[in-house]
Amino acid sequence: MIRSILLKLLWLYQRFFTLIGFGSCRYYPSCSEFARLNFENNSLSSAFYHSFTRILRCNQFYIGGIEYPLLDKLKIKPKKLKIDDIKHWLVPNKKNRFYIIKNFSFKKEG
Repeated sequence: MIRSILLKLLWLYQRFFTLIGFGSCRYYPSCSEFARLNFENNSLSSAFYHSFTRILRCNQFYIGGIEYPLLDKLKIKPKKLKIDDIKHWLVPNKKNRFYIIKNFSFKKEG
């Protein structure tokens, strides 16, 4: 329930408040997208921590760049799908965790 409320608040923020400062984030994906991916895929404590530290780094003292969120553990087992049905790609890193990368050819249901 808390996760769904936080995701709804992030959705509202992305729809209405990011229009004011469009393009002001120093990272890709933007800080709000990074937080949304974290809250969708990680535990609440991990998502809060990683989102908070990312927001602290998004200032003029850091150069920014590309930083994808890390997935702590796999919740579902992979199955055969078409490429257009995959929402995120999971790329393993050296610490038995996964980077979450958005699939731009994903077709939304409905």
